[in-house]
Amino acid sequence: MGIKNPFIDGEVLSFTSPPFSPCDSLCAPPLLRAFFWLVSLLLASLVWFISVQISNKDSAAQQKGLLIFGVVLSVLLQETFRFAYYKLLKKANEGLLTLSQEETMPISIRQLAYVSGLGFGFMSGAFSVVNILADSVGPGTIGIHGDSQHYFLSSAFMTMAIILLHMFWGVIFFDGCERQRWWAVAAVVVSHLVVSCLTFQNPQYVGSLVPTYVILLAMAAWAFHTAGGSLRNLKLCLTCKDTDFLLANHRPR
Repeated sequence: MGIKNPFIDGEVLSFTSPPFSPCDSLCAPPLLRAFFWLVSLLLASLVWFISVQISNKDSAAQQKGLLIFGVVLSVLLQETFRFAYYKLLKKANEGLLTLSQEETMPISIRQLAYVSGLGFGFMSGAFSVVNILADSVGPGTIGIHGDSQHYFLSSAFMTMAIILLHMFWGVIFFDGCERQRWWAVAAVVVSHLVVSCLTFQNPQYVGSLVPTYVILLAMAAWAFHTAGGSLRNLKLCLTCKDTDFLLANHRPR
C-alpha cells in the first residue's frame, strides 16, 4: 500500500469578451478554486513529507505530533488560499464590470462565493475519499480484528459534511471579507480547525461525526442568514409560493 496523505480535511481563469455571459463567470470559479485547493494541499503535503523524513520514525509520539502539525498547517494554508482567491475574484469582478459596460455586475460576490466553495468542497471530498474507495475493493475485510464495521459509512458521512461545510464557509468567509468582519473570517478558520481535528477521535466515529454535524447545522444557518435568507422567504420556498424569491431579492454587490 502506498503512502497516503493523512490530512486532507480529515480536505485557468477565463474572461469572456462582450457580450458578457453570467454562465461563463459562474463556471470558471469552481475550476479555479479547485486548483487553489490543490496548490494548498501540495504545499502542506510537501512540508509534512519533509518533516517526516527528517524526524525520528521510531518515535510514535513524534509521529503523532507531526500528524497534528500537518492537519493544522493544511487548514491554515487552505484558508490562506481562500483569502487569496477572494482577492483575485475581487480584481476579476472589477475587470469584468469594466468590460461589460454595466453599472452593476450580473454576478454578485455571494454567488461567486457559493460556486467557488462548491468547487473547493468537491475537490476536497474527492481527495478525502479516493484512497478509501481504492481500499474498498480489497483484499481485506473491515472489522475482522474487532474494529468498527461502519468505517466506509462514516467516511461517506464525513465527506458529505466537509463538502457542505466548504460551501457554507465560502459564503461566510467572502461576506466577512466584503464587510471587513474579521471575526467572521476567524470563526471560519477556527471551525475548520475544529472539524479537521475532530477526526483524531476516529475510530470513535460518534465522537467525530456528531460534533461535525452540529457545526454543519450552525454554519448552514449562518450562511443562509448571510445570503439574505429569512424564515419568511424559507416558508415561501418550501410552500412553492415563490420559487424565484432568491433571484427576486438578489442585489448585486
